[in-house]
Amino acid sequence: MKDPKDAIDAAGDTVRDVADAADRRVRDLGGFIREQREAAQLSVRHLAKRAGVSNPYLSQIERGLRKPSAEILQSIASALRISAETLYVKAGILEERQTDLASAILSDQTLTEKQRRALLEIYRSFTAGHDEVDTTRQADDDAPGEAEEHAS
Repeated sequence: MKDPKDAIDAAGDTVRDVADAADRRVRDLGGFIREQREAAQLSVRHLAKRAGVSNPYLSQIERGLRKPSAEILQSIASALRISAETLYVKAGILEERQTDLASAILSDQTLTEKQRRALLEIYRSFTAGHDEVDTTRQADDDAPGEAEEHAS
């Protein structure tokens, strides 16, 4: 028979693990928003104005101190001109979709059969030699670079 104190300790550990994971997710979301803002060359003030939130609130989101609502994330995504789904996934609101491009092409009812075949042919032509390219890149990475050869 298990000791009730051990069961309580284990439950406490689980609660702490879940809380830690949620904290990490909020920090990751904030860091992602900051990266996107910097890539768009926007100041915190400018993005806050575009998103319709206060400057301090956006700053707290970026530092992982606040977890924004789905509506605020949508405003931020719109201001950054990225998909809201991306931010929802980062926030843990949505699960990341694993999509198979070939399946998506085949199931798209807006495409004609001829268009599906053409898109699949193009897609497969790019992905067919993917393993060979990666092997070549690995071999190139192992070989001395031009800069090293010219330096000696």
